[in-house]
Amino acid sequence: MGEEHQQQSIQNPNPNGITKEQFLNWKRQKDADASARKAEVARKREEDIAAGAVQMNGRELFLHEPWVFDNTLY
Repeated sequence: MGEEHQQQSIQNPNPNGITKEQFLNWKRQKDADASARKAEVARKREEDIAAGAVQMNGRELFLHEPWVFDNTLY
């Protein structure tokens, strides 16, 4: 049994049957989906900030209202 299994694995080194091209296509699609999801979340966050529905973090506050960090007023 061990020798038979070893012979079979030598004949078919890739038992899953997925090719490099199939993997690269899957990976490209997965990356594109993740990028689209991330862009949608960022767009929604920008809309919520503009509407005042969410609290801004420090970076967002600095980018949208830099006058808050102007120390020349004091």
